[in-house]
Amino acid sequence: MHKSNSTINIYSQGRKTMAKGGFVLAILALVAVQSLAGDPSPVQDFCVADLKSEIFVNGLPCKNPELATPDDFFFAGLDKPSNTDNKVGFNVTLVNAARLPGLNTLGVSIARLDYAPYGLNPPHTHPRGTEVLTVIEGTLLAGFISSNPDNKLFLKTLHPGDVFIFPVGLIHFQFNAGDSPAVAIAGFSSQNPGLIVIADALFDSNPPIPDDVLEKALQVDKKIIEALKAQHKV
Repeated sequence: MHKSNSTINIYSQGRKTMAKGGFVLAILALVAVQSLAGDPSPVQDFCVADLKSEIFVNGLPCKNPELATPDDFFFAGLDKPSNTDNKVGFNVTLVNAARLPGLNTLGVSIARLDYAPYGLNPPHTHPRGTEVLTVIEGTLLAGFISSNPDNKLFLKTLHPGDVFIFPVGLIHFQFNAGDSPAVAIAGFSSQNPGLIVIADALFDSNPPIPDDVLEKALQVDKKIIEALKAQHKV
């Protein structure tokens, strides 16, 4: 029994539609996977960083797993406060793959954040990782700003035991709102989340950003730019 031409055309068009639909779904699935990706996923139990290697790769090269020891997965010192005697009254003890080699390829890192009374962790971003902040001691005013065009500020007062999220790449800050020291622990979704302090990038780049550019961008007089650069380098 033969199919009519009209039946064959409908059948053929249906197969083409299904093929196009399958292609679209495959593209969407690929985009979804890429959008969820952070650090590269490990393809073995662990990849202890070889900090003495001169090989340059995206991350850190592995040492022979047979040479791994328990100390490669151990770090001591997050119980100790860091020195906050500086202009902003803040300091951080970051434990990333460079300090804890066993973190290499695992896509996480951790930090202790210490704040002097009224100390500030200045506006900054982490280009490669989302941050989960947990307050241990003190009271922190924490916030982040959404991207253009909204530039919406999400601001919250945090107390011991409170948790706050800073999405990857967004500008954020913390301020110690009390007259006693504060402590927080931060977790990151990257073995090396990176750090861009906004003021450092603008006023202490190497070589310097031309004053004309900063004047136009910030809409202020050149004398103010010069004063900000001078104060920032003190």
